[in-house]
Amino acid sequence: MRIVIALGGNALLHRGERPDAAVLQANIDRVTTAVAALALEHEVVVTHGNEPQIGLLAMESAADPVLTAPYPLDLLGAQTEGLIGSLLVRALHDTLPGHKAVALVTHTLVRADDPAFARPAKPVGPVYPRDVARALARRRGWHIAEDASGWRQVVASPMPESIVEAETIHELLTSATLVICAGGGGVPVTADSGTGALRGVDAVVDKDLTAALLAEELKADFLLILTDVPCVYTGYDTHDPQPVLDATPDDLRRAGFPADSMGPKTEAAARFVERTGGLAAIGALDAAYEIVHGRSGTLVRPDLAVG
Repeated sequence: MRIVIALGGNALLHRGERPDAAVLQANIDRVTTAVAALALEHEVVVTHGNEPQIGLLAMESAADPVLTAPYPLDLLGAQTEGLIGSLLVRALHDTLPGHKAVALVTHTLVRADDPAFARPAKPVGPVYPRDVARALARRRGWHIAEDASGWRQVVASPMPESIVEAETIHELLTSATLVICAGGGGVPVTADSGTGALRGVDAVVDKDLTAALLAEELKADFLLILTDVPCVYTGYDTHDPQPVLDATPDDLRRAGFPADSMGPKTEAAARFVERTGGLAAIGALDAAYEIVHGRSGTLVRPDLAVG
């Protein structure tokens, strides 16, 4: 079976943890243990979040007095793909001796006229008090918005249209190589309508929607979205959260999960299942093997035919 594993940002950096290299390394070790158990039995592609890392790099770039202008988000995203990809490859090299693994800096094609460019809404980087966030926005030209825990920078998040390196990833899979790719949603690029030349854009693509598209383009059998909760819950922030263990795409959409938490994950799972007829699941990193074998997590399956 071919499985695309999408590691949420909370699988790499737990809520409240500092984005230190040592902390990331410790979490990478947990990730590779979970991935290795599946890679021994299946073809595996791994994607990952990068929100804390790209936010940190963006802050450092904006504050660097040596630079005449901060680095754009597409280049910072490429840096995070290399950083996290290197850590994963090294850990997998030790966990899966004799198995091939490679990290590939991946580009995601987006439309230059995507309306998201006019409405920045994707949070990146740390949370600030309102006055601090407003001061930073004035000084650095940021767009900011309030979320559940404070104020953050928000950037454009265009829809992924295709994965530029999809054919290369497919070829690597057919040679029994575990591929780490499309980190942070991939490096966002547009293609010139005349020449096809690629141009980076100052944006961040949603990692879960990119994972769903990647799984579709690779003809994967299973999309596994891993995070820090055991399954999807309705009423998660209430006194009576209810687990959702089995759902169709329509079920997930009717539930109306929040856009700043579970919404992108449930939408990604729903899209993959609708477009391919395959299966998707959402659950905890440490239960990855059990999720694929139907013993944990939220399973997302096609609607049953009527009549």
